[in-house]
Amino acid sequence: MLEIKVAKSGGDYATVQEAVDAVPYEESAVIRIGAGVYREKIFCEKKDITLIGAGIDETVIDFDDYANEVMADGSKRGTFRTYTVFFGGQKVNVTNMTIKNSAGDGRVVGQAVAVYADADICMFENVKMTGCQDTLFCAPLPVSARQQNGFMGPRMMTERRLTRQYYKNCEITGDVDFIFGGADAVFDDCIITCNDRMYGRSATGTEQAGAGQVSTDINGAGKAKGTERASTSASGVDKDQIDVSERIINGYITAACGLKDNLGFVFRNCRISGAPGCEKGSVFLGRPWREEARTVFLDCIMDESIAPERFSGWGGITKDEPNTFYGEYGTRVVSDLQAGADAQNAPDSSKPVSLDHKNHWVRNIDEATAEEISRLADDVVRICTE
Repeated sequence: MLEIKVAKSGGDYATVQEAVDAVPYEESAVIRIGAGVYREKIFCEKKDITLIGAGIDETVIDFDDYANEVMADGSKRGTFRTYTVFFGGQKVNVTNMTIKNSAGDGRVVGQAVAVYADADICMFENVKMTGCQDTLFCAPLPVSARQQNGFMGPRMMTERRLTRQYYKNCEITGDVDFIFGGADAVFDDCIITCNDRMYGRSATGTEQAGAGQVSTDINGAGKAKGTERASTSASGVDKDQIDVSERIINGYITAACGLKDNLGFVFRNCRISGAPGCEKGSVFLGRPWREEARTVFLDCIMDESIAPERFSGWGGITKDEPNTFYGEYGTRVVSDLQAGADAQNAPDSSKPVSLDHKNHWVRNIDEATAEEISRLADDVVRICTE
């Protein structure tokens, strides 16, 4: 197996992209990336490649492309060309690093993807992914876009194929639809945190920075709570829009677009919370990017920022979504869940969540169904780790 070292000094290469380019497609390779901040936009498409950082907070890959950026031909960059790192090919394994898109608030810059995961088999362990809108894209794309050239990017013209993805002990931060796509993806023991969009606070409680930091006169940020509004088009609310006319909404954790016969997104033993300061009931577990979306949360710990409706409809909180498979089993809630807490140890103050006010199409999953879903999730884990 080919082994390559990337380091600020003394490595085989000084940049990650150079190391990736040096790997022949057919050869298995391990790239070890030393500590430091690597300001790069990386395209990685190999048969079997492993990238190992020096630590989740030691090795940082950071870029700041964003959807509203105007390109040389006058068009906008769009969502799927904003990635900081694109992973394609057959198999990718990423561990011990941070990958971020630092473009800033989506109300200004639009979507800004940190990780575009498109390999047939994807394994991420001890990886932090941070951004705002659309942090992690778990490919594939839906079959068709709702807007012309809406999927402009690496896979717009290719046949859609199901990918299998496993996220273990990862930290994922964002706000609007920040885990999205059509993969069969399993998230075990992860920390999932929604930014506080009202005051621009991230999971650490610090203010968001970057090219898109919102000023006090843009889209209502900084105004009194309840005054924020977002525009809608005549064709309805699409992916880059968020309607907060009903109440304050800090975000949607997921926006799945898989098919009804697939597994979809499964979160097990994860900690789900809003960043410090997030309003109670202002974060939704997801909304369906396509009508057959599937997302479940099994034995997770959540805080009170999660909305009582649990999942939102697409284009309205209570919009009927009968074709989705959305639900929870074994959720416990604490009043003040800290994002950095150990994901495997539930606080003593946790208690079963009340689903009395959930949308009627959201399922209160029974034990037998939860066990079957978990068995199918284990199949994905096996494929990704063998």
